[in-house]
Amino acid sequence: MTSIHDLARETGVSTATVSRALRGLPRVSEDTRRRVMEAAVRLGYVPSPHAVGLASGGQTRTVAIVVLFVTRWFFATVISGAEQVLRERGYDVLLYNLDDDQEARRRVLGTHLLTKRVDAMLIVGLGPTPQEVHWLSNQGMPVVTVGARVAQWPSVRVDDELVARTAVQHLLELGHRRIAYVGMLNDASLSLATPRARARGYRDTLRDAGIEPDPDLELEGGFTLEGGTSAGDRLLALSPRPTAVFCASDEMAFGVLRAARRKGLRVPEDLSVVGVDDHEMAALFDLTTVRQPVLEQGRLAARHVLRLMAPQESDEVVSDHVELGTELVVRGTTGLAPAPASASPGAGGEGTKAGVDR
Repeated sequence: MTSIHDLARETGVSTATVSRALRGLPRVSEDTRRRVMEAAVRLGYVPSPHAVGLASGGQTRTVAIVVLFVTRWFFATVISGAEQVLRERGYDVLLYNLDDDQEARRRVLGTHLLTKRVDAMLIVGLGPTPQEVHWLSNQGMPVVTVGARVAQWPSVRVDDELVARTAVQHLLELGHRRIAYVGMLNDASLSLATPRARARGYRDTLRDAGIEPDPDLELEGGFTLEGGTSAGDRLLALSPRPTAVFCASDEMAFGVLRAARRKGLRVPEDLSVVGVDDHEMAALFDLTTVRQPVLEQGRLAARHVLRLMAPQESDEVVSDHVELGTELVVRGTTGLAPAPASASPGAGGEGTKAGVDR
């Protein structure tokens, strides 16, 4: 079997240069890259993980991506963006889906489980505890976070308080005063930075407008369609019910729209709904939402990881803590209709129904 050393002898360059040429890394001349590629084809070279590791200083060429819920759209999209960048640079991804499992979290972030199995770690949507930060830092593990800011590690995020403020301010400007919130409220064991910031932004914006937040209007949605539907059913059964709902994710907003449709409410005449993300299905639901660049967060985080692992191979000058912008996208679930003066449990009508039936 042809080895990386055979290619090095055939082309007259070092094994490290052969490895860089095969992986498409910079600082290899086009002529050298062409000769290496031609020799690889001619000799039938198949990369050996052991040889690649030797040529790259003992690296595993694998990056761990740790997420809470791999099935949620946000996490899956961040993973996709990161994996694209890492794959282009010849790295594999080892995915750890914690799925709200505290024991799994302890094994991944507080033991030797990943020692010598990965070269770096990308943590998505999870705020590491001080103990986890201390442990991983002591292992010399390069770490980048998405969604949470940790002083010791590079991060990529959006301003989640501003996200909430943007959504709630839009509803206030339409005349709404009884505005509900659907998000994740019971996250004490998870250390989730994003839900806490969005709930805080919602409450602070109401207070700034002279409205004291009503705990009865804040419901758990679990960042899922089903959770949003359940929360919507409960909110729309209140008397008086809210005239608007801010959901901390589009998936929960889809659920609230579903609940409104089943109750025969018109959107936005009887109820306005705002989400967060600009999910790929948001336009289909005509959902007003605060757009965040989800795919780009994954890509930028992966570039940070590459820079930490091989600074000599990166020509990018990137801030350690990147905060990306967001944008309010106004669609039909708020529109330009003024808020209803009041809302009772049975309010509705024969007009346009919620969601895709508009």
